[in-house]
Amino acid sequence: MFSIDMKHMIAEKVQKILQETHYPELPKGKIQFLLHVDGAESWSWANIKNNGSQSDLVPSELIRNTSV
Repeated sequence: MFSIDMKHMIAEKVQKILQETHYPELPKGKIQFLLHVDGAESWSWANIKNNGSQSDLVPSELIRNTSV
């Protein structure tokens, strides 16, 4: 749904927002996250991970079946 550049930009902004909360349970530095965005159509979606994510695992609930 988003280009790679757009995903990187979104991930940087989400990372900054999370870090600015100074929430005590979040790690210092990089925060691992996975953001799922649904598009206007059932086949339109995106999973956005923090830049440099250490995990490629995505919960099966966040992987859309494109065959309807």
